[in-house]
Amino acid sequence: MSKISISFFFEDVKCKIDKAKIIPWIESTAKAENKKLKSINYIFGSDKFLHAINVQALNHDTLTDVITFSYGEEENIEGEVYISLDRVKDNAKTFNKEPYNELLRVIIHGVLHLCGYNDKSEDEEKIMRQKEDFYLARY
Repeated sequence: MSKISISFFFEDVKCKIDKAKIIPWIESTAKAENKKLKSINYIFGSDKFLHAINVQALNHDTLTDVITFSYGEEENIEGEVYISLDRVKDNAKTFNKEPYNELLRVIIHGVLHLCGYNDKSEDEEKIMRQKEDFYLARY
């Protein structure tokens, strides 16, 4: 049986997260989605850090709160989730949410992308939001 790896890295930012609660939550989300969790690296950074990745890797010259790269196949979850703490804070203000709750939303958003969910169309975005809300309620 292979070991599950969920790691957190901080590039040019600092943030406190409750790993003891977040890791089992991510694991239970993957299990509920009938996926085998292999490894996820969460990399937290500033707008500047994520913007550079967005331009280089995706050719998108925009700010974003989350970028997800999946390396897994079918039922296996392996990937990297890049999160801009600047965007998370701004989005929390915009949507009148607690910053930590918005951070949790983005964390689980990345997991859902790794599970195969997309948010390009209105229908996909609606499903993604429903899944986020469902798993946030289970946190």
